[in-house]
Amino acid sequence: MTLPWRHARWLACALAALLLAACATVGSAPANRTPAPPATVANDVLFRAISLVGTPYHWGGNTPESGFDCSGLVDYVFRTQAGIALPRTSREMAALDAPRIARDDLAPGDLLFFGHHHVDHVAIYVGHGRFVNAPDRGGTVRLDKLTGYYWRDHYLFAKRVLTPRVRAALAAD
Repeated sequence: MTLPWRHARWLACALAALLLAACATVGSAPANRTPAPPATVANDVLFRAISLVGTPYHWGGNTPESGFDCSGLVDYVFRTQAGIALPRTSREMAALDAPRIARDDLAPGDLLFFGHHHVDHVAIYVGHGRFVNAPDRGGTVRLDKLTGYYWRDHYLFAKRVLTPRVRAALAAD
């Protein structure tokens, strides 16, 4: 007599699992909506940016061989790791139609913009209050903290380009 009851409980659990699986697919993202980027894209951007720490600064540089300025570094990393072709200058990057992100909501891969009254520097946020950037002549690509003396006082805002809409608009050819 216990055998049929066990089968009934098993059958009820199996039917509940099938029903939940069916409900999970109902109301999913519309077919014309660009899917969210895989989590690996942000990681690829971060690992590449961090791997370039120590590369010499070179004004106008945009490859590891020639060295980097700030916008050249950011464009190189996003173009090679995320397939996103960013504008050439930090001001043009700041003008992109991408969501602004509150400082408390920063996520790895967000672009950070610095300056006094206008944007003159861009960097890639890596998490835990740190970012990769190519800050100045005679220096190298380095990892800095947002709480650092200069950066704390010159932070302007952040933008997120690793969204489906922005990635589609900026897809590299």
